Amino acid sequence: MSVLRNMDTDVTYNEIDQTVLKTLESPSRSYWLVIVLLFLGVLVGAACWLYQIFIGIGVGGQNNPVAWGTYLINFVFWVGIAHSGTLISAILYLFRAGWRNPIARAAETMTVFAVCIAGLFPFIHLGRVWMVYYMLPYPNQRNLWPNFQSPLMFDVVAISTYLMVSSLFWYTGMLPDLATVRDRATGFRKKIFSIISIGWTGDFEQWRHYTRGFLFFAALATPLVISVHSVVSWDFALAIVPGWHTTIFAPYFVAGAIHSGLAMVITLMIPLRKIFNYQRFITMDVLENVAKTIIFTGLIVGFAYATEYFIAWYSHNIVEQESFRWRAMGEYQFGFILMVTCNSMIPLLFFVKRIRRTIAWLFGISILVNIGMWFERFVIIIGGVAHGFMPHSWGLYKPTGIEFGIMLGSFCLFFFLFVLFVKHLPSVSMTELKEMVSAGSDNEH
Repeated sequence: MSVLRNMDTDVTYNEIDQTVLKTLESPSRSYWLVIVLLFLGVLVGAACWLYQIFIGIGVGGQNNPVAWGTYLINFVFWVGIAHSGTLISAILYLFRAGWRNPIARAAETMTVFAVCIAGLFPFIHLGRVWMVYYMLPYPNQRNLWPNFQSPLMFDVVAISTYLMVSSLFWYTGMLPDLATVRDRATGFRKKIFSIISIGWTGDFEQWRHYTRGFLFFAALATPLVISVHSVVSWDFALAIVPGWHTTIFAPYFVAGAIHSGLAMVITLMIPLRKIFNYQRFITMDVLENVAKTIIFTGLIVGFAYATEYFIAWYSHNIVEQESFRWRAMGEYQFGFILMVTCNSMIPLLFFVKRIRRTIAWLFGISILVNIGMWFERFVIIIGGVAHGFMPHSWGLYKPTGIEFGIMLGSFCLFFFLFVLFVKHLPSVSMTELKEMVSAGSDNEH
């Protein structure tokens, strides 16, 4: 019964199929309204990017000394959001944590979409996007080769690998469910699902290869959680900018990525649970376990904040000390306050059982954590370059309307893709839910 504690005990195989397949029926008018509004947001972002390409990168707020603005903040933010899918689907799968099963599919989908959106921002920040081919290691008569010692090149390799492995992991896990939809579909829809289910019949050999392949991808994806965001942190840690050049950045960024990703999981799961009547699958026990994990990651992030200030004080380096003093008390003080409050203090409310088992509190705190994590990247990236070694070169940064438009477009694109997914593909893994029912039945007998 321990496995079924995260799902209603009287759920049957047929009920699982019927509930999930019902979500794939013809969409309502409200669904199309949401799609249109999100698509308009995407068009706003695309128009702002197109305007920047024609006019120049100067339409953004980046300038000396702050050459890294919201484009790089959003890049780090979306890479962080992508980590929760691997954490929930891969690491918790290896530990056989049953509460991951109802939310694993949506978390994996979130990973794939977030990585794709993160990959757009280096192109946007490049300005002259058609020059990106200089990063590719191809022979040319001008002998222009990328610097493979640069962490920016590490990003290309790490994120490409992460996207490939996450996509394969996501698609492999969907194969049995795609075949279930194929068997119930008719007409053109049946042809589409026949193609994407790639001949799945459910015989013993296929299940044997499926389980081994899924385990292999889980084991392969687990170190990527650590490696990818560690590489992203090296973009900053390998520079000599005050406040960046520190060895804590790798574990600090990894913990922060998981923190923001888990919060986004709750943000997405609560509306999905309500709209599609998944209450019997995504129970309060499941959401409570995610909330408990957010407490843990929030404490790690808070410890990282304290460690940064301790090292600045202990080093007796006046430049480091001034840099961290300015972060907390300077012109961007509001970002520091939001960062500490939303990421380290507000998640402590989850220690109260009534709060972590109340939908409104869960949803509100998850949004505040994501706001805090965005401002954490703001404080790190802007706070470092705006207040460097030489006081005569200090400067402030203010995002422009073009940057806000592109940021709006990125969020709309993420939710646009996710809303399309949940209506056209199984948003909950029927296979893994049935495994929970089977395990529960075995325990009863």
